[in-house]
Amino acid sequence: MKTNVLNTDLTGKVAVVTGSGGVLCSDMAKVLARAGAKVALFNRTLSKAQVYAEEIVAEGGIAKAYACNVLVEADCKAAAQAVLEELGPCDILVNGAGGNSSKANTDKEFYEPGDLDTAGLQTFFDISPENVSQVLELNFLGTLLPTQFFARQMLGREGCCIVNISSMNAFTPLTKIPAYSGAKAAVSNLTQWLAVHFSKEGIRVNAIAPGFFAAEQNARLLYQADGTPTERARKILAGTPAGRMGRPEELEGALLFLVNNAAASFINGVVLPVDGGFLAYSGV
Repeated sequence: MKTNVLNTDLTGKVAVVTGSGGVLCSDMAKVLARAGAKVALFNRTLSKAQVYAEEIVAEGGIAKAYACNVLVEADCKAAAQAVLEELGPCDILVNGAGGNSSKANTDKEFYEPGDLDTAGLQTFFDISPENVSQVLELNFLGTLLPTQFFARQMLGREGCCIVNISSMNAFTPLTKIPAYSGAKAAVSNLTQWLAVHFSKEGIRVNAIAPGFFAAEQNARLLYQADGTPTERARKILAGTPAGRMGRPEELEGALLFLVNNAAASFINGVVLPVDGGFLAYSGV
């Protein structure tokens, strides 16, 4: 089993990670397990989470995969009860489920005269309320619902915390993706609201805002079929002082810090960028 570099000891704690079928959240599940936590990996498609749960077990950790659609209240309720019975009450919740839909995007960064007459071009005016709602629900409601069920298990218990996954879009909206930008801004706002709401219970609520990490979800936006960066990826790299995309393991330190009650006991309601300097760079 790999070493936990921050020496965060989560032995005896139960961690739930939603969206664990993806690259970033599966890595978060693994690092929590390496720190000693019993990890519940949630994903809408059970088989995707099962792969990573088996990898954790093979490393010597304790993990179990659960099928859960975070937008369905009954799913969240049933999965929360299953975790309680099989692993114990939740101490750490990582709300990683989220995403975007190409149907809620614009094809161009800027509207220009004549765009409405261009066949096949998806403009701002072509985005349907249904597709916007889908993105808003996946990110905002998909954070709120699991929190309702697992924060209930945290009540009256010491050392519990929640980590939401926000985005660079929450600080400054990126072009082409208005629904996703708005949704992640809502996640950051909810993080602050929850931090205040549960402060008397001692449940800390923070968020991580990843910069740009190449993963399956955004691969087509960032790289051509031959592996070269797209125009959008080149803009991202030019705006990131580190000069590269992030690696999944570079989120591990932020996560381990925020869930470490000895190190972060007075940190509550923050949205921590992990972005290679993207947020700080003005472009000049």
